Amino acid sequence: MELIYKGKTKDVYKLDDSNVLLKFKDDVTGEDGVFDPGANTVGLSIEGAGQSGLRMTTFFFEKMADKDIPTHYVDANIDEVTMTVRSAKVFGKGLEVICRYRAVGSFLRRYGAYCEEGQPLDAFVEVTLKDDDRQDPPINKDGLAQLGLLTTDEYVTLEALTKEISGVVKAELAAKGLDLYDIKLEFGRDAETGNIMLIDEISGGNMRVYKDGTYISPMDLEKLVLA
Repeated sequence: MELIYKGKTKDVYKLDDSNVLLKFKDDVTGEDGVFDPGANTVGLSIEGAGQSGLRMTTFFFEKMADKDIPTHYVDANIDEVTMTVRSAKVFGKGLEVICRYRAVGSFLRRYGAYCEEGQPLDAFVEVTLKDDDRQDPPINKDGLAQLGLLTTDEYVTLEALTKEISGVVKAELAAKGLDLYDIKLEFGRDAETGNIMLIDEISGGNMRVYKDGTYISPMDLEKLVLA
């Protein structure tokens, strides 16, 4: 297989057909050995993290398929820690879309003068540019349109999908007595149809989840959700 891209937590390979293979790693984002889903660097490696993330991702992508929510997911091989997906074109060099239900992380760092830690938020959607050198700067609808990354209509679709997908995840976690504080998603255009779809993964590595006020680590989260 041809290696297309070597990422922080996954490597991407080109398959013989129009699909792509994602190989999940045990590396997770963070700083100084502490996991942080919003970090721009690999902070540590946790044995089994890749397989754990893939199990969670498969679980949630299949939930999205049941609800006819567009994603790039085709199938997964848990033993080989790989996922086959449809080819997608990212917006510019990539966007990250965060849906926030609580004031934590970078939201709290920026707006802490106006809110308290853990304060409830109403599915606040925030878009950032994937740019490690500039620390993933936030951008709004007008900025995306004027830079030619998204049309205003596409932004409306992106925001609606973000809230719908995040709502599905939040409900599944709530059924297990878990509280979703925030989740980071990625989207792209289907390479064949041009339609916007969810790409990348949905796992403990890209969300903050608490139980009775206590943070749940990604691998512990997978055990609770899939128990």
